[in-house]
Parts: sequence; structure tokens; C-alpha cells
Amino acid sequence: MALLDTFIVNVAAPDLRADLHASGAGLQLVIAGYTIAYAVLLITGARLGALLGHSRVFLAGLALFIAASLACGLATGTGQLIAFRLAQGTGGAAMLPQVLSLIQRTFTGQARGRALGAYAAVLGVGAAAGQLLGGVLVSADLFGWGWRPVFLINVPVGVVLLALGPWLMGARGEARGGADERRALDLPGLALLGAVLLLFTVPVVLGRERGWPLWAWAALALCAVLVPVFGRYQVLLARRGGRPLISPLVLRAPGVTLAVVRIFCMMAVNSGFVLVVMLHLQTGLRKSALLAGFSMVPTAVLFAVVGTNWRRLPQSWHPRLSSAGFLIAAASFGWLGALLSDGGDGGAWLYVCQAASGIGMSLAYNPVLSRALASVRQSEAADASGLLVTTAQLGLLSGVALFGAVFLETAERTVPSAATSAHALTVTCAALVTGSLIGAAAGPFNGLARRARGLPHDR
Repeated sequence: MALLDTFIVNVAAPDLRADLHASGAGLQLVIAGYTIAYAVLLITGARLGALLGHSRVFLAGLALFIAASLACGLATGTGQLIAFRLAQGTGGAAMLPQVLSLIQRTFTGQARGRALGAYAAVLGVGAAAGQLLGGVLVSADLFGWGWRPVFLINVPVGVVLLALGPWLMGARGEARGGADERRALDLPGLALLGAVLLLFTVPVVLGRERGWPLWAWAALALCAVLVPVFGRYQVLLARRGGRPLISPLVLRAPGVTLAVVRIFCMMAVNSGFVLVVMLHLQTGLRKSALLAGFSMVPTAVLFAVVGTNWRRLPQSWHPRLSSAGFLIAAASFGWLGALLSDGGDGGAWLYVCQAASGIGMSLAYNPVLSRALASVRQSEAADASGLLVTTAQLGLLSGVALFGAVFLETAERTVPSAATSAHALTVTCAALVTGSLIGAAAGPFNGLARRARGLPHDR
């Protein structure tokens, strides 16, 4: 459900925008608001699980997520919807880290690998459900509610999970931390991270429509100043024996730094790709929400299939799979831009292209995630889980803000038409190719940096 709600709104975006008379910036904030709260609070959510018990925090987060989903479905204005999406993201931030923490604490060896494979498959299923279910619900227009069922669908599903959760999770998630865990809630770090994200997101999303006023540039400049302040604070806190949000011990584990860079890049291009394809198909080509959602199914299904089967490939290939995945993704984005550049819908080739992107993004993501989590000590499991899931959400947030701004800025320069939208998609696909190539280059760059410091190379 947490991942589904990241993607399902993309399908409903055009209907939501028309019904609530939302601006382009308002629409981006509806999508990004969920991810802002989610990203800021994930590490704190992981530590609350270690302190209070993973199942307790999971169920509390689930209850908040259900209530916020209901409120989103009943919202009557863009401002309300943005506020309720922030609450929904807070619930998701309490739920999701408990999953990876429990995998780390419950499984070892090959069993952990299988559990992580199942986790990756669920990511793919969640993304697929977000695209397809969103299309079905919007096209069906249940009870004349339009886009609202994309949020309300969480309520009955969540209530069932809330009832079954205590029985399914049992005592495994009830361990509580002591005084050390109570001191581990880095509230100043949380405030700094939240400020950095807001100072980045708000001007990127709102600045374009406001003509890039002075306050937007001032916010971005302040964000650039606070990033090293946050980093320095985290280092000093660790030296004093505290528990910073981003633990240096976790970052020093083999493969974790590379995983942070590559997961960020993959999630950024993924979220930007999904958003602009949905906007192009529905607003540019006037396709139905159902057809637009269905077009993304090959991407999500192949992501899940590859995520559960990449370990079957020869072991000697594994260190290079992530780089290969980014290159496949880059090729698929370039192909997509060329395929739809003439204002057509691409026909059957669109689905082939979407499948290739799913293969590429899964290979880019899953091997680095598995390697990073396998290298982290169990005592650092909550921090590693929070860090990597936070990185993923920061990538999603940045992708929506940056690639969404590229598409909307290009599309709205002239009179809206299929040709204008196709041109905007082509420009955005070029930006997606660049993002993918940065992810591919991260491996060799990381290897050079580690060799310069006399450390083993994490490919």
C-alpha cells in the first residue's frame, strides 16, 4: 500500500487536477507531499520500531495511514489534499521501515536473500497495482466519485490488515529498546533534514509557475548551506557517542555508499518516468486513465520478475548487473522519447519499451540493495533500513520535482497539443537518460575513490 500510493496518484493526476482546479504546482505538491513526509520521517520511524516494538509501530502507522487515506478521499480542495497527503506519508514512514528491519532481524544467509527477493517482488506488484488499479478506478468512476476511490481503496484493505496484523506478526516484532534507543531519536537532525527537503522541494515545484521569484532562489541557496551543516552535525553527534540519522558506521559498510547513490538515481528516474508518461498519454494524447495505467504494467511486472530471479544469473555477473541495468534503462528512455516524438502512441512497441525499462530499473536497484543490507551488522539493521528506504523516497521526491518541472515547463510554453506534449516528453526522456547514465557511472567512480583511499572496490 505504501508504494502503491506513491504511484496511483500519477494515473489520477489529470482528473484530480480538473476536478479540484489545481495548478501544475499544486498537482506536484499533492504527489510530492506524501513523499516529503515519508522521506523525512523514515529513519525516525525505523528507530521508533526498535524502541517500541516493530509490530506496535507498524500497526500504529497503518492506522494513521488508513485515516489519512479516508481524509484524502473526502478532500474538497487542493490545500486539504496536500495536508492529508502529508499525514498519509507520516503513516507510511512508520509502517515501511519495520518490514526491512524485521527481515534483517529474522533471517540470515540464503533465507535473507529470499526474503529480500520477496520484498523486491512486492515493490513491483505495488507499482503495477498503482498504475493498473488507478486506471481501473478512475475509468470506472465508481458512484460518480471520479479520482477519490484511488485513496478510499486503502480503507477496507487497511482495516483487514489492522485486524490480522497482531496475529501475523506475533512476538517477533515486540522487542523494545532501552535507554540507548530512547536517546537515538535525533530530533535536531530530523528538523535539519526536514528543512533541507522543504527548502529544495517548494521552490522547485512552485518557482516555475511564479516566474522564479527571489524567495525561490534564496530558499535553494539556504538549502545548499544547510546540507553541509546537516552533514557536519551528524558527524559530530556520532563522535559524541550519539545516534545520528545517517550513521557513519552504516555508510562505511561495504556497498552502502554506492547503494545510496544508485538507489537515489534509480528512484528519481523511475518516479519522473511514470509521472511524465501518465501526463503525456492522458493530457497530450487524450488516452483513458485505464489505458494509461495499463501501459505501465509491463514495467512493473518485469521489475518484479527480475527482482526475484536475478540471483539465478552467473555469480560472476552480479557485480556488474547494476551498471548494466542503468544502461538498459537509459536505452529504454531514449527509445521511448524517439518512439513518441511524432505525437503517436507507439503502438505495441510502447509496451516492449516499457518492459525494457522495468528490466533495467530492477537490475539497477535490486543487486545493490541486497549487497548493502547483507553487509550491515544486525545491530545497525534499523539504521540501514531507514537510510536506504529514505534514500529511495528522496529519489522519488526529486524525480517528481525535477523531471515533472522539465516536462511541465516545456509543455506549457506553447498552446497545449499532442505535438507540444510529445516534444516535452522527448526533452524529459533526454533528462531521464542523463540521470540513468549518472547511476551507471557511480560504480566506476566509487571504485576509483575507494582505491584512492586503500579500500576494497564495491562495484
